[in-house]
Amino acid sequence: MAGVLDSVNQRTQLVGKNRLELLMFRLRGRQMYGINVFKVKEVLQCPKLSSIPNSRSVVRGVAHTRGETIPIIDLSMSIGLPGIPQEELANSFVIITEYNRKTQGFLVTGVDRIMNMNWEDILPPPKGAGKDVYLTAVTKIDDKLVEIIDVEKILSEVSPLKEDVTEAVLSKSAGREPANLPVLVVDDSSVARRQIERCLTAIGMDVVTKNDGKQAYEYLKEITSDGSKARDHLALIISDVEMPEMDGYTLVTKCKSDPAISEMFIMLHTSLSGVFNRAMVQKVGADDFMAKFSPDELAERVMEIIDQG
Repeated sequence: MAGVLDSVNQRTQLVGKNRLELLMFRLRGRQMYGINVFKVKEVLQCPKLSSIPNSRSVVRGVAHTRGETIPIIDLSMSIGLPGIPQEELANSFVIITEYNRKTQGFLVTGVDRIMNMNWEDILPPPKGAGKDVYLTAVTKIDDKLVEIIDVEKILSEVSPLKEDVTEAVLSKSAGREPANLPVLVVDDSSVARRQIERCLTAIGMDVVTKNDGKQAYEYLKEITSDGSKARDHLALIISDVEMPEMDGYTLVTKCKSDPAISEMFIMLHTSLSGVFNRAMVQKVGADDFMAKFSPDELAERVMEIIDQG
């Protein structure tokens, strides 16, 4: 266990093309869950928690660590399971993560190990699982199902982001010529897709959505099968990075090496805000990146890209 905990911080800096390192953990029970190590800042034995008046029940308190005050969210309660009993907190762990420009800790009962995997082995949740399921992907390790939780869905419920474009930005879009072509939005989180679509619709853009890189690339091949170029059909592509089957890095690489798609402007739009770096974006050939989620920043940047042609 100590080896796993000691190595997490070092391994957050590793980025592999269409590969990820999955930190395995348990909540209450034997089911195994996973989180991308790239999102993890640190793993701690559960520190002393201070209560927050009038906070949601899933927020068990705040912890003071490394000069920060961090909210600690009971991950079991967040997905509808019984919470970790108060008397078991001292033997539990906190996974400190950074999502959407914010740092938070997730309370779990145990941390297992780190697995190096290919995104092709990470699959979407089973069809028919329902929109209320807190899963963004699943995989199998040692013939056991591992569930990858839709953290963006949890955070949207625990600490909702401002999703509406402000009047100041909307006023900038009022006098613009409407865009003739839609934006392709690629993201495995239904919450993220909704947020982006709402933002772009507010500034007069049509939106096509796909759930992962594989779906997006198949769609791009389909619309260019008649010999046309992708830019004849789309204004730009906005893609998440972490997605089952084909991640955003691989999607960009495949698009930029395909003559029918290579001229498309591709923005990577990711919740990997703390450790995300421009060097990797340049390496795979993306045209831009933005950390999730600021509706004003996204709206202004998209208008700028459209206006520049």
